[in-house]
Amino acid sequence: MRILLFTGKGGVGKTSVAAATALRCADAGLRTLVLSTDPAHSLADSFDRDLGPDPTSVAPQLWGQQLDATERLEDVWGEVQQDLVRLFDWAGREALEAEELSVVPGLDEVFSLSDIKSHADSGAWDVIVVDCAPTAETIRLLSLPDILAWYMERVFPATRTITKVVRPILRTVSTVPVAGDDVFDATRRFYERLDGVRELLTDPARTSVRLVVNPERMVIAEARRTATYLSLFGYRVDAVVANRLLPEAVVDPWFKAWKEAHAEHLDAIEEGFAPVPILKAELASDELVGVDRLRRFADDVYGDLDPAAVLHTGRPLKVEKRGKAHILRLELPFADRDDLEVGRRHDELLVRVGPHRRAILLPDSLRRRHVVSANLRDDGLEIAFEEDDR
Repeated sequence: MRILLFTGKGGVGKTSVAAATALRCADAGLRTLVLSTDPAHSLADSFDRDLGPDPTSVAPQLWGQQLDATERLEDVWGEVQQDLVRLFDWAGREALEAEELSVVPGLDEVFSLSDIKSHADSGAWDVIVVDCAPTAETIRLLSLPDILAWYMERVFPATRTITKVVRPILRTVSTVPVAGDDVFDATRRFYERLDGVRELLTDPARTSVRLVVNPERMVIAEARRTATYLSLFGYRVDAVVANRLLPEAVVDPWFKAWKEAHAEHLDAIEEGFAPVPILKAELASDELVGVDRLRRFADDVYGDLDPAAVLHTGRPLKVEKRGKAHILRLELPFADRDDLEVGRRHDELLVRVGPHRRAILLPDSLRRRHVVSANLRDDGLEIAFEEDDR
C-alpha cells in the first residue's frame, strides 16, 4: 500500500497533479483513493464531480473524498466541544458564538491524519493520494504527530491530575465549568486513533511526499524551505513536479524573456533538488478539468514512470560510527546556518530550523554519550557524540 502526499505553494497546480496521479494509478488497476485536506477543496472541481466527506466513485478503481471537519466534531470531539461550549457560555458568549469558538483551530489537520490512518488500516486501498493544503499548513499537518505525542506523554497526565485535585475546590467557590473525566477520556480516545500515524507517514516504503513547483523564484524558495522542514520531521520527498513550463512550441518574441527565465529557474530546480527526480509538465493550453483531460496531463507528468513507485530513496536521519565518535546525521537540504539552533535536554536532541522545532528522542546508543560537535555539512546536520572519558 502506498500513500502519496502532494503539496506546494498555493496556486502551483498541486490539486491537478494529485488528481492526475490518482487517475493514472486507478487506470493501472490499483484501488485508489484521492482525498483533500485543503480547506479550500478544489479536488471536486478538478474531476468536475461532486465529492463529499465519504469516498465517492469518480472513475473505475478511483474514489474521491473531501474532508468536512464540522461533520467529524460530533463523532470524535463531541464531549470536548460540549465542555468548551459550557465554558464560553459561562464567560458570557452568545450560544451561537460559543459553538463557533468551540471549533479549535487546527482540527482540520488532526481529522485529516485520523482519516489517512483509518483508510490505511482498512486494507481497502492500494494507493492513497492526498491533496494537501499549501505548504505552511502541510508542515503543520505533518508535525502534529510529534506535537501531540509530546503533549499526551508529558502535559496530559499532569493536567488530568491537577484537574482532579482542584475540581472539588473550584466547585465550592466558583461556578466556572471544570472539565470532567469524560472530557479527558474523549481526548485520550481521539489521540489513540492517531496511534502509529507518524510511523506510517515516515515509512519510505509506504509514504512519499511530492513537491509541486512553478518556474518562479518565490515558489522555488518556498519549496526549498519546505524540503528542509519535511526532512526535519523525517518525511521523504521522492520527486519534484515542475509544473506550467512554457512549451517549446511558443515562439512569439513577447515570450522570449519568460522562456529564458523559465529555463534559468528550471536549472535551479534541477540543481537544487538533485538527486531527487524532477518531473516536468508544460503549461496546459486549456483547463485541467475532467477525467479525460487529467488523464492526458498525467501522461505529460509521468511519461513511462509508475506513479505509485518509490521514485527516490534517502535517509533523512541516520547514525554511524566514525572513529571514537557516533555521528547522528539529519538531512536538512537548503538549511541556513543562521536559522539553525541545536541543543540537548536529557534524552532529547532539540533542533530548530527557522520557526520549526523538533525534539528527537535519542537512541540508547547515544543517550550515554555527550555532544562534542555539531556541523552543517553537505546539506545535513552532523552531531558527534562521544563517551565521557570518566
